[in-house]
Amino acid sequence: MKSAVTVSLVEEARGGPFVFWGDAISALTQAQAIGFDAIEIFPPDAETVRHLFLAKPLADHGMSVAAVGTGAGWVKHRLQLADEDGLVRQRAIDFIRTIIDCAAELGAPAIIGSMQGRSSLAVDKGTARNYLRDGLATLGEHASQYGTTLLYEPLNRYETDQANTIEQGLELIRGIGNVKLLADWFHMNIEESDMSASIIQGGDRIGHIHFADTNRMAVGFGHLHVPPIVQALRQIGYNGYLSAEVFSKPDALTAAEQTMQAFHQALSE
Repeated sequence: MKSAVTVSLVEEARGGPFVFWGDAISALTQAQAIGFDAIEIFPPDAETVRHLFLAKPLADHGMSVAAVGTGAGWVKHRLQLADEDGLVRQRAIDFIRTIIDCAAELGAPAIIGSMQGRSSLAVDKGTARNYLRDGLATLGEHASQYGTTLLYEPLNRYETDQANTIEQGLELIRGIGNVKLLADWFHMNIEESDMSASIIQGGDRIGHIHFADTNRMAVGFGHLHVPPIVQALRQIGYNGYLSAEVFSKPDALTAAEQTMQAFHQALSE
């Protein structure tokens, strides 16, 4: 398993659960110095990523991009895949396509989390899920041309009613090609009765991990019991990233250093 840390370039998301903010090159430098294998980027749009010209800095630092998030599609542009308006749904798909394209240039998958949307007075739960499934199928096929995987993230009940657990995520993506689940420990702590059992149930459909404690702080700053979860990841043969999508509290450097300490401890037990 490999380590990653998040960097957000989305000003509208300021205060959200990302360790580094605003400067990807600085984040890359700090992450490498602390010992991370990769950064996970949350950009406002695809062109922002391209204008960073990250290929050389990544190579110089011996680092990778673990994933690229699409959350700005909702936070900044108010686009989501379950919108009642078909034109808005198409704009959401088009936005995610551009993120998939730029992520693939860096050898990384794209994440669909908040852009999945939810049901509303205008869109019942079944219809919302069908809209989401249609979007995931289209976007998973788009990602397949690059040999990358699309990551779908079940969120807790306060953020979506599409899929809240690994089991529900598996059901939602059943029959859809080239889509894997992102298992976020913060959301799982809220929704799962047994996080380890859920990881095992997810098996090889789990493609990415958000490494966060119960309070969305760096692992070790909450009360999550980590060893059995890591043991479950080993049982399913997971060899991807444990990526810190956590608050930069008490500050970014401390959160990053605590994450790295927790990462090493988790893999040594």
